[in-house]
Amino acid sequence: MPRSVNRVLLAIAGLVLTALGGSVLAIGLGAPAPSWWLHDGPGDVLLDEAERTRWRDEDWWWPVVIAALAVLFLLCLWWLIAVLRRRRLPEVLIDTGDGEGAALRGRALEHAMAEEAAGLDGVAQAHVLLTGRRGGPRTRILLTLEPHVDPGTALHTLTTGVLAHARESTGLATLPTEARLHAVKHRPERVT
Repeated sequence: MPRSVNRVLLAIAGLVLTALGGSVLAIGLGAPAPSWWLHDGPGDVLLDEAERTRWRDEDWWWPVVIAALAVLFLLCLWWLIAVLRRRRLPEVLIDTGDGEGAALRGRALEHAMAEEAAGLDGVAQAHVLLTGRRGGPRTRILLTLEPHVDPGTALHTLTTGVLAHARESTGLATLPTEARLHAVKHRPERVT
């Protein structure tokens, strides 16, 4: 989920819940209720007896209520998992060879790999993302290639150059990688 969508949804939900909760609390503590408010004062209930029992005898009512609440619960659970799941690896554990270990910042390794990949012949842009676990990272690389570059050659150069250097420098036995190659799209130019 994009960060901007997540932030907008969280801001809207927070504002609505804060406004409703604050107004209910204020009226419950004795503040005067505005004329547009649904209830009259602190003694008023949210749902009276008639509102609560209105649909009770209908056969469709309870399955619809339970299904709607289940869908709402699943959507909230999905949103919570999407928010809490970290896509980026904050650090990579490196074996220093002396029985101790070191932690390398994930963004530093991403930046170094992206810089080296961008310097390859025919690569216009390179983006690197580290995922996985601290002891077993995985990489996702997006290369934007110039039109004249052979994708097979670029992939071979990436594998034997950038990825081999990253494995050697971090001391990792393997570095599983998903590479996506795209060609630069140039705007057509008018020839006169």
